[in-house]
Amino acid sequence: MKFKNVAAMGALALVSAVALSACASDSSGTPSTSSATATTPAVDYSSLSGTITAGGSSAQANAQAAWTTAFTAQAKGVTINYDKSQGSGGGVTNWLAGSYDFAGSDSPLNADQTTQAQTLCGPDGAINIPVYLDGVAIIYNLPGTTDLKLSSATLAKIFALQITDWSDPAIAADNGGKALPAGPITTVTRSDGSGTTTTFTNYLSAVQPSIWTNKPGNKWPIEGTSAQQGGSGVVNTVKAGTGTIGYADHSAIGDLSAAAIQVGDSKDFSEFSADGVTNAFAAGATPVTGGAKGDLAQKIDYTKITGADSYPIPLVSYDILCTTFKDATQAELTKAYIGFITSDAGQKVAAKNAGSAPLPADLLSQIATSLELVK
Repeated sequence: MKFKNVAAMGALALVSAVALSACASDSSGTPSTSSATATTPAVDYSSLSGTITAGGSSAQANAQAAWTTAFTAQAKGVTINYDKSQGSGGGVTNWLAGSYDFAGSDSPLNADQTTQAQTLCGPDGAINIPVYLDGVAIIYNLPGTTDLKLSSATLAKIFALQITDWSDPAIAADNGGKALPAGPITTVTRSDGSGTTTTFTNYLSAVQPSIWTNKPGNKWPIEGTSAQQGGSGVVNTVKAGTGTIGYADHSAIGDLSAAAIQVGDSKDFSEFSADGVTNAFAAGATPVTGGAKGDLAQKIDYTKITGADSYPIPLVSYDILCTTFKDATQAELTKAYIGFITSDAGQKVAAKNAGSAPLPADLLSQIATSLELVK
């Protein structure tokens, strides 16, 4: 079956939201996909067949699992393999090498990668498509403490290894003067190239530049931390330890506690919520200019996120793909899938099963237009 304007049609993929009650995340943050039901689709995907191979961002992992279940329930001839073990850095590397149909990444292509993509994609290059909106959670395991608050300055000092004990006066000051029991802080970070690291270091650099003097990037810049592979490695290490603290996409943290983070220069501390992430995105996100036609990379100005109803560390994750595939059939298949996950129904699937915030409707409309360029 040939699709015309399949991206735009994908935005109408389901008449009503997909019901995936069996896909709720378990305590490890991994969704169960034992069964799924969907209402009658507005687009008939039943004649599609083939395999989509992709990988990268572990932040997208739970959403990708739910999206795969929902999409293949309609497109029974389609197999989707998404390798979350690679992280954003590995996903982009493998995609540039021609191993993937698309890469999942928590940061858009940088200038060098954009240039490299022309070798794979041709002169029209690649586009960064936002698919997933969530937040970077600051997770910790501190017996007896479940309501930790951290100012941006204290957070920056902890991850810069300038604050190394939980009894530090700065932590007490953030928590109403209540001193926490003394004990060493074990800071857990990513060892692999990670878009979540890019997001977190961009945040620290923006809001506390005099404390966090390291250049933002996808590799953790400071030695002396407990460095772990993948988001799951960070989560598991924080959970297994005592006095540990780390960062991970909120959908992956399971039953770990997450700190409330200071919003701007105010006295307000915000816990993660989908609404809080949506408000933060609205306040801080602007399109990146100068990319390929149809590119929708976003830049977050964290200094503009000041409202008490905002979560100050939003994370935008992308699927990155060529506008011109070497195989037109593969282009059609990949475009149909990404069109589905960026439809209103697809975003509801992610919200229900990964706890993410749906992307704004105007951005979904722009995505549908961009996907029309894929061929």
